[in-house]
Amino acid sequence: MRRDATNPVRALGAALLLLLPINAQAADESPDWPAFGRDASNAHHSPLKAIDRGNVARLRPAWIFQTGITGYFQAEPVIVGGVMYVSTTGNHVAALEAKSGKVLWTYTHKARTEKIFGPPSNRGVAVAGGLVFEATMDGRVIALDAKTGRLVWDLEAVRPEEGETETVSALATSLGDKPVQGSSRLGFKMPPLVAEGLVVVGVTGAGYGLHVEDEKGGLDGGSVVGIEGGYGRRGWLAAYDAKTGEERWRWYVTKEDGWEGVFAETTPDGIPLNRDIAAEKAATDKNREAWKVGGGSLWMTPAYDSDSGLIFLGTGNPAPQNFGLTRPGDNLYTMSLVALDVRTGKLRWHFQQVPHEQWGYDVASPPFLLDARTPDGPVKAVAQASKTGFIYLHDRATGRLISRSEPLITHKNLFAPPSPEGTVVSPGPLGAISWHPVAYDAVSNRAFAQVRHGAATYTVKTVPAAGNRPEIRYTETSEARGEPTFSTLTAVDLASGKAAWSRKAGSRLSGGTLSTAGGLVFSGEEDGHLDAHDAATGDILWRFQCGAGIGGPPVTYAVDGRQYVAVAAGGASFTKASGFGTGDALVVFALPD
Repeated sequence: MRRDATNPVRALGAALLLLLPINAQAADESPDWPAFGRDASNAHHSPLKAIDRGNVARLRPAWIFQTGITGYFQAEPVIVGGVMYVSTTGNHVAALEAKSGKVLWTYTHKARTEKIFGPPSNRGVAVAGGLVFEATMDGRVIALDAKTGRLVWDLEAVRPEEGETETVSALATSLGDKPVQGSSRLGFKMPPLVAEGLVVVGVTGAGYGLHVEDEKGGLDGGSVVGIEGGYGRRGWLAAYDAKTGEERWRWYVTKEDGWEGVFAETTPDGIPLNRDIAAEKAATDKNREAWKVGGGSLWMTPAYDSDSGLIFLGTGNPAPQNFGLTRPGDNLYTMSLVALDVRTGKLRWHFQQVPHEQWGYDVASPPFLLDARTPDGPVKAVAQASKTGFIYLHDRATGRLISRSEPLITHKNLFAPPSPEGTVVSPGPLGAISWHPVAYDAVSNRAFAQVRHGAATYTVKTVPAAGNRPEIRYTETSEARGEPTFSTLTAVDLASGKAAWSRKAGSRLSGGTLSTAGGLVFSGEEDGHLDAHDAATGDILWRFQCGAGIGGPPVTYAVDGRQYVAVAAGGASFTKASGFGTGDALVVFALPD
């Protein structure tokens, strides 16, 4: 269902807990960090304030847990009843004494296939009803006993044959014989959401794209290749019975009937898309079944509103990545913020940020819930920080667009299509705001976002026909040379839509943000620094070198009245090109006794 799809937006003014363990009021009072985002609002904000502006400079490491597996450590720990649960690269899980780091138990995951999408990263677990839930990169959803680590149930949600590593020999000469990574296999990255007795997770790997290494041996600085034709998978979100693992419902991202939509000429908030609508309509008949491989990965955990029974999630890019003529139309419901009934998986509403997307602007950062302050009074709202550099606020019940922030980056050729000569567009596919969580403080009504500034060059290329092989066209996306590249930590006043402050970082920001009632915002950098900013001014009050890039969101919790801050430091991205090392450490900080 489309809501206010053609009305340009005005920039205007604008805790629930997961299900089983405790209620919303208990979550507000709890010293724990019992779920992804702390509670089902996904706000990444804590009421703890023992660590504050006045004493944060004395913060020191309290203990360190080394996973023994180097790199791609992106998990957000969960802390329940003095026990920390954390997943590692390769989907192993550890339960630790949250006060000391003492290992209580470990679970060693044995993958059933080596064919996975991207690096073997995992972004966290869920804990509820005495069980620890994890969704794995080899397509399984598992439940472990929270006290012992014993495997309770293990569901193969994605069959090993549901994807394969694509061969690219036809492109080897054109790509300069550089190493290529590309898999269309479905798997899981997101921490599960547990609600109404259900474990809810969605797949990645649907919006297919090859990744080509650059001269530094990395991928982020290299190229992403979208190939014309039937490459990709159909993304989906599913709910499983928390006690048994039985599937209860499944929602597919790509719409079987009418995924072409209305052939929108602008985004719902009025920005021209520069589409060749006539060419798309002419190509529609021969591409009627493009939805079957239409993409739409699901990167991060939905927010959940227990009052309405709705979950809110962002969907990824359509397939083939960066190449749109073989998938004519708006490609519903990719690139959207959607609301689903948690009990049935039925779609309540959607807001497609970028119809017929060709630039890699997945709706990736987890949505968060708030009471939006509007001229007509408070509105129960859901917010989403986008790769295009805006924060959108919607009415939770209807999807109506309440407001949109000012752009948090400088746009260049936004939504200009890829071309044979190469089109430079800002932002590139890494965002403005990617999968990293945005913290929200309801008292100040500010959102705190890690914002990447940079551009990419989108180039259409052709490999001529040879022998029995037909001509192949593809779009290559690479870092735009000569364009400024940097990151800022930006505080956005959601009443005005304006940036309250913005601070340029020394290296690329990664992992997401954490805000606290102590007036602090914690944010990690790829060079290994964890920084504590004054939430009012953005000034850095403390920083610590963790030894490897910060890959996951920081969290905070308290045990026996002592507050701790924890973060994963294992290397911030699946690239060597950043120039910073990888590691295997979960670093936990506290004030001196």
